Amino acid sequence: MHPAHQRDAFFFFFLFQIAYFCTISEETPTVSGHSKWANIKRRKGAQDAKRGKVFTKLIKELTVAAKNGGADPEANSRLRLAIQNAKGANMPKDNIERAINKGTGAEAEIYIDITYEGYASHGVAVFVEATTDNLNRTVSSIRAAFSKFGGSLGTNGSLEFIFDRKGVFAFPQPQGADLDELTLDLIDGGAEEVDNEDNYFHVSCNIEDFGNLQKILDSMSVEPESAELQRIPNTVVSLSDEEKCLS
Repeated sequence: MHPAHQRDAFFFFFLFQIAYFCTISEETPTVSGHSKWANIKRRKGAQDAKRGKVFTKLIKELTVAAKNGGADPEANSRLRLAIQNAKGANMPKDNIERAINKGTGAEAEIYIDITYEGYASHGVAVFVEATTDNLNRTVSSIRAAFSKFGGSLGTNGSLEFIFDRKGVFAFPQPQGADLDELTLDLIDGGAEEVDNEDNYFHVSCNIEDFGNLQKILDSMSVEPESAELQRIPNTVVSLSDEEKCLS
């Protein structure tokens, strides 16, 4: 990549709280003549690529949080949350420290948080949260993405009323914990919804209770695999199977 392009490179992370979710499952067929090792190698490559994308997003958030609020997680709640999510994804400690140091260095790049709103095909509302160092290039790329899939980019504020800002935690069931007692403690800490499926918890709360609920989990020695603020849709759009495939 040309150095000029590298300087202009931007990173934007989509947080799509949309009114429906379409999951497509694929199974890799076993092909005659392919060795077991080749299949294992292919699956490992896909897993490594997925992990790499997660790490890239987490590193960028660590860098931006440190740049905007300093390197002390006790005084920087955004950085504290970014570190927690990085640990939840099993990111090595050295990687975390390098990302923080990059954000507090003298040559740290300046990033801006910005949001975009629009509609995908079939009237599905989409809210985009982005972090970028190049606003013009970012808005151009996002507008192109909407147009490519039959959607349109709207004006800021046009869809915000459709989404509620919520805190969302995800973590495995603590070993030896009493489920009823754990659920009651979470509710006392501000949890609105507590879902336990296959010994895995998903907990949501009002944005005002996010910090308090985080402290409750800390007191229980529970380290969430993810803890973030999300925009949850308060209305949904029902789509047929054909419309989902065309979206």
